Amino acid sequence: MKDKKIESIIKNETKRQKSVINLIPSENYVSKDVLTALGSILDNKYAEGYPHARYYGGQRYIDELETLCQDRALKLFKLKKDLWHVNVQPLSGSPANLAVYLALVPKGGKVMGLPLSSGGHLTHGQKVSITGKIWEQIPIGMNTKTELIDYKKMKEDAIREKPQLIIVGFTAYPRIVDFKKCREVADACGAYLMVDMSHFAGLVAGEAYPTPFLYADIVTTTTHKTLRGPRGAMIFSRKDKKLGDKDISTLIDKAIFPGIQGGPHMGQIAGIAVALKEDDSPAFKKYAKQIIKNAKVLTDELSRLGWRVVSGGTDSHLILVDTWMNGKGIVGKEAEVKLEKAGIICNKNTIPGETRSPFDPSGIRIGTPAETTRGKKEKDMILIARKMDKALRGKK
Repeated sequence: MKDKKIESIIKNETKRQKSVINLIPSENYVSKDVLTALGSILDNKYAEGYPHARYYGGQRYIDELETLCQDRALKLFKLKKDLWHVNVQPLSGSPANLAVYLALVPKGGKVMGLPLSSGGHLTHGQKVSITGKIWEQIPIGMNTKTELIDYKKMKEDAIREKPQLIIVGFTAYPRIVDFKKCREVADACGAYLMVDMSHFAGLVAGEAYPTPFLYADIVTTTTHKTLRGPRGAMIFSRKDKKLGDKDISTLIDKAIFPGIQGGPHMGQIAGIAVALKEDDSPAFKKYAKQIIKNAKVLTDELSRLGWRVVSGGTDSHLILVDTWMNGKGIVGKEAEVKLEKAGIICNKNTIPGETRSPFDPSGIRIGTPAETTRGKKEKDMILIARKMDKALRGKK
């Protein structure tokens, strides 16, 4: 590489990644084939529009690529082409979610989503996000004792407030979401049901977590995290759902382009297509199941060592640990720093009922996808938990 400064940064980051235990649940490691696709000559091509409806010429192979990516996405999640449409152009998860709002909810309308402090995402209607500035969030209630979604309260609030869109999904909620109950809530108030499965999409693909497609009208997901692809996103939408006399799929496509994006990143889409093929395999199903096995063992050992795990456990790839424990432990920010010094990477995180600042919260968020990609098994999780305990307690 001629640019030695950039080459040096890449080498240093490569060394850092190889030298640490990565417990950030939203990170993973892509294959060499994904990296090859990302760094290909496909990046040279401008492709505004959609397959067979572009604004520039020279799109023969680009159209083939995008269509292939769409086909692989539908196949991976066992979706019928006559019932589901998928847009693979979103540059990331946040613009994917924004596009759905723009397509289906009028300015100033109501959306229902899980608050950030309860494990939701910024784009589920938080005030600091554009989704909370343009639309009004009706928070999904939590049971403060169980630290689980309170579906009864959720239904009562939805009937009273009448949101046009209900968003379920999470960035720090360790348990299985009951999509059937969420569908009942949406039907009770006349809302569209959108599932943001960005965190658990790979678990759904690997048949290790319930599928949201049986109940949702729209499903969004990033393509990294548990899907183990490049950074990007997809929006799945039912073809039989309408807003007025228009298909919601058509409205969502228009919200992506020309609504909020220009030309898609075709190298990124190629990388997504590669990852989707890799995910559609027996080996990936085994991997997805191992992610959860590892998460449960890590949870059990941390609990045994005296750390409070939010909701008492996990059903997925992520774990929320209350390190503060009402002043008996250490704050999340300090925990993150101590763990990094010990070679363990995680992130500070709020917990349900948070009383501290989001910048210095009561807990940390950890997960097992990245280390499972590296081949870690249950016995390794026990050792990692013990190493974490020593670092957090200042033991040598």
